[in-house]
Amino acid sequence: VQLVESGGGLVQPGGSLRLSCTASGFTLDWYAIGWFHQAPGKERKGISCISYDGRATEYADSVKGRFTISRDAAKTTVYLQMNSLRPEDSGTYSCAAASRSAQAMCAHPEYVMDYWGEGTLVTVSS
Repeated sequence: VQLVESGGGLVQPGGSLRLSCTASGFTLDWYAIGWFHQAPGKERKGISCISYDGRATEYADSVKGRFTISRDAAKTTVYLQMNSLRPEDSGTYSCAAASRSAQAMCAHPEYVMDYWGEGTLVTVSS
């Protein structure tokens, strides 16, 4: 039972990446899913979260209008489409599943989550 992130890599400023958070051994039916960003030497920050039913989404101000979170109908994968990437978007992106609201999840990454992935590295550089 685990979450697995994929889709990270090296991209030039202004480029795009799509991250995936896939559940293995369980489904995401009743979990809110959040994407969290940790830059080197900085604390983990909630950047985008989606409610269990997909009806509510949250975005950090720094990514509004550039990132889009979505979840698939099969309820096994949550995506983070990242456009217009900037060097400050570099870092490790991790996903988590929790039985709480998307708003609470993103606002409080220090809360205990039900599941965490190990993260995928994104580097935005020319």
